[in-house]
Amino acid sequence: MQRMIKFELKRSFKNRLFLISLLISLALVTWYSIERIPYCVQLNSEFLNDENLCDLYKALEPDALCDTCRMYPRHTEEYEGLRELSLSLSCPKAAKIILSCKEPVRFLEEETEEEDDFEDFDFMMFSQLEDTRDVLFAVLQDRSLPLTLRISVSEQLTESYQNCIEEGRQFDIDDLLRECERHQKEGSLSEFISKHLSEKGADAASLHQWNRQKKELQVLRGLERLRPEWNQILDGAEKWLYQENEETYKNICKEFHQMYGALSNYKEEWENVGEQLMMFFVYTYFCGAVYDDMVCSKMEMALFSIRWVQEFLIVRWLENGKTLSMKDVEEISWRYAREVEHSDNNLNTLEDWLFENYYLIH
Repeated sequence: MQRMIKFELKRSFKNRLFLISLLISLALVTWYSIERIPYCVQLNSEFLNDENLCDLYKALEPDALCDTCRMYPRHTEEYEGLRELSLSLSCPKAAKIILSCKEPVRFLEEETEEEDDFEDFDFMMFSQLEDTRDVLFAVLQDRSLPLTLRISVSEQLTESYQNCIEEGRQFDIDDLLRECERHQKEGSLSEFISKHLSEKGADAASLHQWNRQKKELQVLRGLERLRPEWNQILDGAEKWLYQENEETYKNICKEFHQMYGALSNYKEEWENVGEQLMMFFVYTYFCGAVYDDMVCSKMEMALFSIRWVQEFLIVRWLENGKTLSMKDVEEISWRYAREVEHSDNNLNTLEDWLFENYYLIH
């Protein structure tokens, strides 16, 4: 009966608004002008001139913009009976809002009278994905736990979810979620990780793994290049982190975390950035697995993104003479998001690679 009630409620069309703080900036409700914020859009468009301004907009004004340019930096995900809105991390202004927020993310909902028509939509799977995402949110926002533990739990939960799909055990998913919630309540999430890691689990949540990072860098180099300056960031990682040996790399990472990261006086701020990034990627992409059944790759994409934002921040720290600012954190984040999120080819290539290397390989 509860499932049917939930099902019926979902059939009324909702706009779920993704807000970053209790009192959100006016930037969320102000239409960004391409001329006023020339670096905010920078989509992969043939109409951008040498100053990164849109010639079409300048000549014909806002009415000539396509939906993508008109809506940016707002991002929309569509499901049967549900539309989810968020901001794009690739916009510098949005990145600042997302990453500078100290409060846990919250969500607002409103219902509209709009009609939609999705053929062959899997309501059962979508309901389970939403339930799973709620459990992930609860874990990721549990600030009594180290961020590394929260990330590991998230990975093992989604890996086990994928196992249920592959083995035809979809009706075990609810029990899996209750198990995770029980371990969180009892303070025994490490046991949850150990159990599921031993059951065909992948361990890609750990940070700064020498061989893995070198391999993943080549994957990033093989993606479609949207902006030439991205080559400088990739080259910087090669130069500063991977030209020596594993011991040197580990020492660099340790020193960074002692000064700015998880081992420093800035630990709270550092973990907050990681939490907000994880919430962004999980909120935006996780439920999209209803269309391709690749649940674990949605989480692995979030973990991949967290790992590489951190790697590139270490590079920036070295380039800056071992100093780092919040502006650096924001810039690396939106530059990464632009290269990955603004290309469907890049998103699909990365998801396929992550699924093959961090799920099927096990």
